[in-house]
Amino acid sequence: MNRKPISKKTRFEVFKRDSFTCQYCSSKPPNVPLEIDHIKPVCKGGTNHIDNLITACFDCNRGKAGNELSVIPQTLVDKIEIKKIALQQYREFQKIIVKEKKQIEFDINLIDEEYSRHFPEWCLSESAKTSVKKFIKELGFSEVLDSMETACSRDLNCNHTIKYFYGICWNKIKER
Repeated sequence: MNRKPISKKTRFEVFKRDSFTCQYCSSKPPNVPLEIDHIKPVCKGGTNHIDNLITACFDCNRGKAGNELSVIPQTLVDKIEIKKIALQQYREFQKIIVKEKKQIEFDINLIDEEYSRHFPEWCLSESAKTSVKKFIKELGFSEVLDSMETACSRDLNCNHTIKYFYGICWNKIKER
């Protein structure tokens, strides 16, 4: 198989990923010159893909030559494990974000239902829902619901009720 040159950018990215350290013996510059090694050698079908490249010192790279690794260096095993953990944490975080978003939407709908209970022919506009979302983040659901109940209990028309509701929420935020 013909060897293709590895770009300087890719070389630097591999060095950076591997902390400018030989992944076989942990040597660092200036004590040793670093090179890029193919985990699966080019002569055995290895590519220049970054996942097949590793930082090696001159001596380790020459010692390995065209042989495949029978054991992956511990530093690579550790990095793989860390990446797996990070990926799992990211997935769990995304689940929490989705759950939180659904909860906020549910809370906004409850506040909208409270408003519609007093004004059956009306519901909150999208811009009003955006404001309610901000209020919930600042004050919490219970405070915002109490504010809507207070505003709706006044003998006001629907537009004045919303303005009064906004005023109650903003005053509560200012008090904090």
